Amino acid sequence: MKRILVTGGAGFIGSHLCRKLVGEGHEVVCADNLFTGSKKNTRALLECDNFQFLQHDVVQELQVEVDRIYNLACPASPIHYQRDPVRTMKTSVLGALNALDLAKRVHGRVLQASTSEVYGDPQVHPQPESYWGSVNPIGIRSCYDEGKRAAETLFFDYHRQYGTDVKVIRIFNTYGPNMDPKDGRVVSNFIIQALKGEDITVYGDGRQTRSFCYVDDLVEGMLRMMESRDGFIGPVNLGNPGEFTMLELAKKVIDLTGSKSKVVHCPLPQDDPTQRKPVIDLAKRELGWEPKVSLEEGLKKTISYFEDVLSHSSSIRD
Repeated sequence: MKRILVTGGAGFIGSHLCRKLVGEGHEVVCADNLFTGSKKNTRALLECDNFQFLQHDVVQELQVEVDRIYNLACPASPIHYQRDPVRTMKTSVLGALNALDLAKRVHGRVLQASTSEVYGDPQVHPQPESYWGSVNPIGIRSCYDEGKRAAETLFFDYHRQYGTDVKVIRIFNTYGPNMDPKDGRVVSNFIIQALKGEDITVYGDGRQTRSFCYVDDLVEGMLRMMESRDGFIGPVNLGNPGEFTMLELAKKVIDLTGSKSKVVHCPLPQDDPTQRKPVIDLAKRELGWEPKVSLEEGLKKTISYFEDVLSHSSSIRD
């Protein structure tokens, strides 16, 4: 069993990762400044002897003794990361530096949760890890996109210069329980709107595509990458290669919720990618990993979660 630090551990993905690690018997330190994370996501874990919550901002050094570090800390939805773009960039870059310095000091292994956003609005489809991307460095999404690209650079340079034991994954669209109902992501938006009987807002013509990975599948990929063979650094795409248009997703959500919601179209945001689909051959070969949960199965579980959220939250319902 290991002592493991999860930065951003009270967030959507981080909380699922913490629960999995605690369940496997590891000693888990969850560090989160609660900018977008929530203590309720880890409430059940607070009763566990092998779980510790620290309210901490990763732009500041954290002095802990650990064997493994999962660096997940960063706002990941446009609504959140555009609210304070300078803070977002600091979190990506300074957070990566602090995670790397900690790993270097304790001689531990550190995994960087990067993102498919490093590919920007891709000119290569689907996206392999070898593709360098097409990113606007001065747009409204740049604080996140370029922040994550800079973090990847730091991880590889620490490995080359100091021999730091690093792993890098690129996370594609992920969904599931513990998503913030107000984070503006497409799956949570569509489900909340459908459950409330509101119009479902589709940006642009709705023909832009995304690939949706259920959170349990992603966490399994993260665990496998962390414990993958020495010398294998990545980056590795982790996502579901099933590709759906926004209109297809909206229809599926309406069907699964039995909603009478109608689709309405809104202007497409600046630099919103038109296509997004991972090539996961490397993850299959090196990690023996591929997603198992179908979109319909995952949506049913996520809809059930949001039904419960709505039933207990008048602030969201109203």
